[in-house]
Amino acid sequence: MPPKPDLKSIVAGIHADLAPRFGEGKVADYIPQLARVDPRRFGLAVVTLEGETFLAGDAELPFSIQSISKALMLTLALGRHGETIWKRVGREPSGSAFNSIVQLEAESGIPRNPFINAGAIVVTDTLLAGHTPREAIAEIVRFVRFLADEEGIVTDKAVARSEEATGDRNRALAHFMHSFGTLKHPVDHVLGVYFHHCALAMSCRQLAKAGLFLANNGRNPVTGHSVISSARARRINALMLTCGHYDGSGDFAYRVGLPGKSGVGGGILAIAPGHASIAVWSPGLDATGNSLLGSIALEMLANRAGWSVFGH
Repeated sequence: MPPKPDLKSIVAGIHADLAPRFGEGKVADYIPQLARVDPRRFGLAVVTLEGETFLAGDAELPFSIQSISKALMLTLALGRHGETIWKRVGREPSGSAFNSIVQLEAESGIPRNPFINAGAIVVTDTLLAGHTPREAIAEIVRFVRFLADEEGIVTDKAVARSEEATGDRNRALAHFMHSFGTLKHPVDHVLGVYFHHCALAMSCRQLAKAGLFLANNGRNPVTGHSVISSARARRINALMLTCGHYDGSGDFAYRVGLPGKSGVGGGILAIAPGHASIAVWSPGLDATGNSLLGSIALEMLANRAGWSVFGH
């Protein structure tokens, strides 16, 4: 067996190596609240299956997790509805922008995967079954608190309002799918819940803790809580590897070699199966809407720890 990586020095080294570049990339400015974030923020958290935590930079500062919530919502939906959700959303990489409507028309209102906006809106629709929007939001917040084993996680109301005010593209996607019968609930209800789970605020440390079950066959090794079956955890990881970074997913798999889910708030949750859960935050984005320095930090970590799922 290879020696255990010295994660303390690896995490500190990545922070030191990237410090001269803090602020690179372009902060998401189409959601006004996100445009206000300091672009020089940088946080990194690694939580191992043994429960050890390694932090650097702004790892304790909450930020808007945005589309990272899509991986957690998929987990909740699979737990509630099982494999039936795949009748309404696909599992293929899209190759198009995360908010594209072009494929939806060609493919009769069935989104390519659960991590583009249209797919996540369908997953959110499944979470509304039997619930009012308020109840669904409360259940989602409870579930994320359960995953992270932290009570203080909340939705940032200002970000949710900001998304609501600028969500015309998402409204168009939702109405389009509703016309095909892909959505079962009123569009405003579905989008209200969708905007709220995208507006969850979490720190890198909390996010890494929340993802730990995906590194350990569906069970959180620290709390002992079983979240999802090992087969479903494996499938969520597979989707994160192939679809988790929009149309930059292939490049991320090539460079980093870990399942990951990004968000336009500049966060990325990455999973090293059998080893650790990792969260990084750097608000400046690259051309495909993924954290520029966050992706580089994860490439460094995967290389230095020897954690790529494709081998050393």
